[in-house]
Amino acid sequence: MANQKIIDEKAKQVELIASQIQDASSVVWFEYRGLTVGETDKLRKMLKSNDSYFKVYKNSLVKRALDKLNIDLQDHMNGPKAIAFSKDAVAPIKILADFAKEHEALELKVGIVDGEIADINMLKELSRIPSKDGLLNMFASGLMEHVRNMAICLDLHSQNLEKN
Repeated sequence: MANQKIIDEKAKQVELIASQIQDASSVVWFEYRGLTVGETDKLRKMLKSNDSYFKVYKNSLVKRALDKLNIDLQDHMNGPKAIAFSKDAVAPIKILADFAKEHEALELKVGIVDGEIADINMLKELSRIPSKDGLLNMFASGLMEHVRNMAICLDLHSQNLEKN
């Protein structure tokens, strides 16, 4: 029979995993076997620079945490997986997808984005979305286009008034 101290420690781990999943806007499971220590460190730094991180937990503990949250990902809990957590819904997906292009050992599996289960196809679609800064730049460019057109229009109108 298991020691009560071990049981309590596992219960704390399950609680921690469940709270990390609940608090994150995006949770992504990925296979990491085959990455070197240097590549793993590089990935950690890339995620950390975007307020994200990843952990490796025992599947049995993750399954208990998911059961506690009423999330069914049993089909994806085979073999060792790492889990990336982030407050940003898209940033870790983009980082992992870009990293996977350079490192074949990393493979995205499944995720939870804003409370919804995202399969591999959804993760690929989300990885194509520009970053928040990119979207803001696109928005600003769109606004500047209208301002520029208005300035040209007003200039032509003022030149037309001067002629008359």
